[in-house]
Amino acid sequence: MTAVAEPTVGKAEGTPVPQDHKPRRNLTPWILLLPGLLWLTVFFLLPILTSVSASVQQGDYDNGFKLTWHWANYQHAIHDYGTQYLHSGIYSVLTTVLCLALGYPVAYFIAFKGGKWKSLLMALVIVPSFTSFLIRTIAWETILADQGPVVHALKSAHVLGLTDTLGWTTGAHVINTPAAVVCGMVYNFLPFTILPLYTSLEKIDPRLLEAGNDLYCSTFTTWRRITLPLSMPGVIGGTLLTFIPAIGDYINAQLLGNPNTGVVGQKIEDLFLRQTSGYPVGSAISVVMMVGTLILVMSYIRKAGTEDLL
Repeated sequence: MTAVAEPTVGKAEGTPVPQDHKPRRNLTPWILLLPGLLWLTVFFLLPILTSVSASVQQGDYDNGFKLTWHWANYQHAIHDYGTQYLHSGIYSVLTTVLCLALGYPVAYFIAFKGGKWKSLLMALVIVPSFTSFLIRTIAWETILADQGPVVHALKSAHVLGLTDTLGWTTGAHVINTPAAVVCGMVYNFLPFTILPLYTSLEKIDPRLLEAGNDLYCSTFTTWRRITLPLSMPGVIGGTLLTFIPAIGDYINAQLLGNPNTGVVGQKIEDLFLRQTSGYPVGSAISVVMMVGTLILVMSYIRKAGTEDLL
């Protein structure tokens, strides 16, 4: 006689457990993610793939563009626009450093000294961003005008002599120089640095700072050993939110600079809008810039650490 397999009996409840029982898959998280995935696919992934495809095409607007895998477009993009890449990198790095140097004290003051005025002070930081980016940039043409108070103060402080030596200003002029470009970029991107810094500093327990004082630490030592390490997520987030849009910005260079302060964005605009056959090379420049920025950002995140950002 053949033995008949008995159903497995649960130890606790004594009920039969089916041998082929499989857990049901929960589809709710995927359904909730679907709108975001569709958005990223349509407005992020597809444009990137379109740019990559266009970067290896040949042709012009009149006769159309054809996918010919013309990799020479990348050679042209890398070798012929080195100055623009350099300018974009220098301006964005300087903007990030200056925004951090200016934004950290502001965020620190609001977080620890703002008291009941915190909301108002943060509103003053954010409200200028409600104005058009273009209008705010044009306003700096007036602020940095030759007869304006800023230039007069710099002349009185004999600062322009140093900036002239460094090549950031020209004579008694600040407008249409690299210094003007960086000033405009710092002003426009400063809120992107302050907001993450304030959020990070606001979470610090004041009792930790009091403990540092109780241990006879100086104010600077308390900041270096306690405040700064705990605020690093805000520092990393603020620098990334500033650097990434700054490296692609070209409005400030176009309105506040001169032909010698050209950046990558200006060349891409020129190739796309003013040259009938510039679309493939402009796309190649965009891809090179995107890949280069991604490598820099990933390297920075890896060195700085992302445990508190994830």
